[in-house]
Amino acid sequence: MAFLDNTRKPVGFGGKVMVRMMNLLHGTMAHWGMQFLPLAPDARVLDCGCGGGANIRTLLKKCPQGIVKGVDYSAVSAETARKLNQRAIADNRCAIWQGGVERLIFASAWFDVVTAFETVYFWQDLPRCFAEVNRVLKPGGTFFICNECGSGNPWESRVDGMHVPTDDELRAALTQAGFGSIEMHANKYGWHCVLARKDTAECRQ
Repeated sequence: MAFLDNTRKPVGFGGKVMVRMMNLLHGTMAHWGMQFLPLAPDARVLDCGCGGGANIRTLLKKCPQGIVKGVDYSAVSAETARKLNQRAIADNRCAIWQGGVERLIFASAWFDVVTAFETVYFWQDLPRCFAEVNRVLKPGGTFFICNECGSGNPWESRVDGMHVPTDDELRAALTQAGFGSIEMHANKYGWHCVLARKDTAECRQ
């Protein structure tokens, strides 16, 4: 396995190194994106593809009375995220689950916010995964995506199975998954932030 393939699914010693590198190097983009994400102090948040757990730690600080859970299909990532957030886990404010986004174990309509930082590159079926995110969100809840944007991203040719979706691809998949309002932000570095809100129709019934 090539070392860079650990960006897709960290395994073994190389995966542990990669996860720690991502915790250090991906913070700037995450910090930029979070300025667009409103969070209530008691928000319930799910971080999908949580990697080494650095963003979970930040989210816990942003909602000090809330709960932040994480999911990642890499055992190395889940273990690292648990170690980084062990205090919050002991306080019952955090839980990390190893598994795929396409089939989440969480109850329907439980989370206020679901986040995905630099991870949708590796989700094989975006509409299916996005529909599962939609399921676990409360009506009116927000799905927050922060990543680079296609097309022609140079990393695609270097990392097996990586695809950086364009804004149009993201918008189409989110619409197919049942999201309503879709808001997009971008900067000069090619970073994109997407906020998609679940329809509130259920609240009016």
